[in-house]
Order: sequence, then C-alpha cells, then structure tokens
Amino acid sequence: MSATAALDIAPAPAPISDAFRSTMRRFPATVTVISACRNGSDHGMTATAVTSLSMDPPSLIICLNNRTYLHDMLLEVPEFAVSILTDRQAAVSEGFSGKIAPERRFDAADWVRHERGMMVLNSAHASVVCRRMGAVPYGTHTIFIGQVVDTRHSDDTIALMYENSKYCAPQHALPASQN
Repeated sequence: MSATAALDIAPAPAPISDAFRSTMRRFPATVTVISACRNGSDHGMTATAVTSLSMDPPSLIICLNNRTYLHDMLLEVPEFAVSILTDRQAAVSEGFSGKIAPERRFDAADWVRHERGMMVLNSAHASVVCRRMGAVPYGTHTIFIGQVVDTRHSDDTIALMYENSKYCAPQHALPASQN
C-alpha cells in the first residue's frame, strides 16, 4: 500500500491541481542545494521546499520528491546539509538541477567536506547541517525533519530566490513611513 493510500489522500481534480501549481509559481522561494554522503558517494540537488520548523530544538524541514536519488539517500543516512545559494550562484543551482552529471556537480564551485561527512558550499549565503529526526511521506513527497547540529552564514551576501520560473534576489521593502 502506498503512503498516499495509507493516509487516505484523494488525488486533486485537474483544475485545482493546475491552479495550485500556477499559484505556487508566484511564491518566491530561497534556492538551496541539499547534500548528503552515503558510503563515500556524494550527491546533491537544488530545492526550494526548505523552511525552519522550530527554534527549540533548532530544526528545519525539507521536502523531496520520492522518486529522487537524494530522497532514497536521506532515508538511509543520518545527516544532510542545506546550502543557501547567493544571488551570484544561479549556475550552481542549474548544475544541481540536472544540467551537470551527478558525479561532477561538486566540481563546479568551492564545496568543502564538513566534519560530519557531507559537502557544504563554502561561499554559500548560509548553510545548515542537520541530523535526520524523521521522515513523513505525503503524496509524491517526503517531509524530512532535520535537527540543526551546525550553521554558518555570511553578512555580505544576498540570497538567491526563485519565482515564476526565474531567478531573482530580494529587495528590502521601504518602511511604511516612506511609502
């Protein structure tokens, strides 16, 4: 029995599914690369479904399609990393989205091996290393819960965002008094 059937999830009718897809394209999202290492083999992929979960304990969630290789890795390995890309790293995102063969992806930028085993982008806007605490299947994806074990960030970079099939960077809004 599939996870979808076990949870009694009914497939969405095409009109709502199409409308939801169109709506979600307009949700700006931070571009990340999620990475892991299994048996000495590194793998990573671009993802935007990443968000904080709790400050106590510090944790985040990532959502991965259950047909991806990284999904299968994260079910087996105890830890993973999330590198938040800068507005100058769109090429890294493209490479980890499939434009570069998986075995060559970590050659394209300044990746370093974290003491816990996985690759982390040294020049990332921020990075978070997590211990996998849970995996909740839902529909076509699995929600992975990671408890934070290490972080780093830069005060001198701007995060890369993705909205409506385009890369962009955030702009700070003017205070209400200046509108």
